[in-house]
Amino acid sequence: MKKLILFTLLLALLASCGTDHNKKIEYPVTKKGNVVDTIFGTPVPDPYRWLEDDKSDETAAWVKEQNALTFGYLDKIPYRAQIKEQLKKMWNYEKFGMPFNEGAYTYFTKNNGLQNQFVYYRQKDGGKPELFLDPNTFSADGTTSLGEMGFSKDGSMVAYTISEGGSDWRKVITLNAITKQITGDTLVDVKFTGIAWQGNDGFYYSTYDKPKGSQLSAMTDHHKLYYHKVGTKQSNDKVVFGADLVRRYIGANITEDERYLVVTASVSTTGNELYIKDLTKKAAGFQVVVGNFENSHNIIDNEGSKLFILTDLNAPNNRIVTVDAGNPGVENWKDFIPETENVLQPSTGSGYFFANYMVDAISKVKQFDSTGKMIREISLPGIGSASGFSSKKEDKEIYYSFTNYTTPSSIYKMDPISGNTGVYKKPVVLFNSEDFETKQVFYYSKDSTRVPMIITYKKGIILNGKNPTMLYGYGGFSIPITPGFSITTAEWLELGGVYAVANIRGGNEYGEKWHLAGTKMHKQNVFDDFIAAAQYLIDNKYTSPDFLAVRGGSNGGLLVGAVLTQQPELFKVALPAVGVMDMLRYHKFTAGAGWAYDFGTAEDSPEMFNYILKYSPVQNVREGIKYPATFITTGDHDDRVVPAHSFKFAAQMQAKQSGTNPVLIRIETKAGHGAGTPVSKTIEQTADIFSFTLWNMGIKNLK
Repeated sequence: MKKLILFTLLLALLASCGTDHNKKIEYPVTKKGNVVDTIFGTPVPDPYRWLEDDKSDETAAWVKEQNALTFGYLDKIPYRAQIKEQLKKMWNYEKFGMPFNEGAYTYFTKNNGLQNQFVYYRQKDGGKPELFLDPNTFSADGTTSLGEMGFSKDGSMVAYTISEGGSDWRKVITLNAITKQITGDTLVDVKFTGIAWQGNDGFYYSTYDKPKGSQLSAMTDHHKLYYHKVGTKQSNDKVVFGADLVRRYIGANITEDERYLVVTASVSTTGNELYIKDLTKKAAGFQVVVGNFENSHNIIDNEGSKLFILTDLNAPNNRIVTVDAGNPGVENWKDFIPETENVLQPSTGSGYFFANYMVDAISKVKQFDSTGKMIREISLPGIGSASGFSSKKEDKEIYYSFTNYTTPSSIYKMDPISGNTGVYKKPVVLFNSEDFETKQVFYYSKDSTRVPMIITYKKGIILNGKNPTMLYGYGGFSIPITPGFSITTAEWLELGGVYAVANIRGGNEYGEKWHLAGTKMHKQNVFDDFIAAAQYLIDNKYTSPDFLAVRGGSNGGLLVGAVLTQQPELFKVALPAVGVMDMLRYHKFTAGAGWAYDFGTAEDSPEMFNYILKYSPVQNVREGIKYPATFITTGDHDDRVVPAHSFKFAAQMQAKQSGTNPVLIRIETKAGHGAGTPVSKTIEQTADIFSFTLWNMGIKNLK
């Protein structure tokens, strides 16, 4: 009887939620606790602390109730199914990944259109492609995905990681690459790792000790580098670096000639120590190249004992230096490719160096030989993003890809000696790029900083302030947002939408100075840049507050949460995904403490605490404010930005929202932070986001 009453109440709740824009949704009541933290003498209530417990039945029930409300709302949007079908049709084209050579084979990935995961194929020179590895067979629903992969130098062995349900925790499986047979035991509980083979007998990998309590939310703070010998038990694996040094992130790779083991170690997402170990000397230990975290460095190549190091030391836009491994101290570094006014992102292949420069977030690529002499500037197919230019030294060809917001990613093959280039793979997509145009504009932020933004729209657009517009941003961790094609963006454009991307501070579009200008006590610059981008779009009649949506994920989810609480009247729809929403507690979960270089923490100082408190989304939702229609998305297996951030933000928004704009949260099951999400789930989620957005802009019917 009790279950029947609860079910009847739930049906009544769903019936009341409807899609009537003039009627406020009756949200499920989220209980409030009495938790209050006192930080530097300031009491900070945290009434929804209980939602941090991802193992509790109460949290599970809350998730179920919220999803019922959300999907009940979405079910009533008349064109939701239509958008989903349009997405499926557009998505259904053959896609290829960049080829790479291992041993006697050339490997590549392919997706026939709607496969949940890309499939690995290989072929010998002049032979036919054969299936190598199909991640779609890992699980029936596509939620187990392939992560990292590493081959031994001769290509005879391979190890790869798998993620189950989107988690950052991985399993490692080893194959004889020739026979495709599994060799040895599966490694478990591995997180944030690469695979670096030494010969054919074993490889290096990184992980944390398995945490006590919840594996999805407990802190992981002590990363270690292990060596695994194929055919032996994981319990016998030895720590080769990090046993005594507490580092949050440790990475390893072996130089192509297998002479040096290179280790990077860091306590945050920016800045690292750099170590090398000469593997030709049995008694050799690790040698310090850089022994502090003040800058970022990595060894990208070597010629014998000559090391080529990418660094931002005394070069915020990056440079490549050389030094002898016998005496690798910073004082002996010599410029190989000096810093320029544009950010350098290099790669190596066929014995050459390819300097990929960002010029206002757009690619410009130059080829250098091993003496540092420029050979040529690569002629790219247009204005956009180029990537790749990476291969082994003995390879006779170089592959690279090119894309922008209206051009699907195409792969090109280049002769590095002559420079001759041709199309290798070009997809056929149900999207006519000629119908759309992209332009880059520059606007000024609150402090008069000049910021670039790229706007894409259908040709012939009428600038009347009534165009549904999606403004996307990230602004953090030195990550640039460069032009790239996606089916979801293409579908938004086909629906008549404008798509704008603001290259705000916090990224590295203009180097480390641009990054630092959006960190810690300068984080508000990021939000001001984004708000100014929105104002530009409004002032220039691309859109208006009634037709403007803001979108971002992870650190970009924080961005959306901050701007919607700071200037709610500027936006009609807010779309924060997997966001870092409780800035007072982010560092207490999983590897969150490593983000402090960008964010600072509430425990650093009274000044830092007060600064963070002023913008932290969870703490800045106010009573009586009419917030935009808000659609929060997260995954129940997100162990990078734990879903409790989104849960607490949703609870605050629902409790305090004034007016009739809905506040909904969509919690994907068996999904994590985003990587490896199956195509089927991506299509469903995108259709839900676009439907919610257009419906709340007052669009009743699609064209």
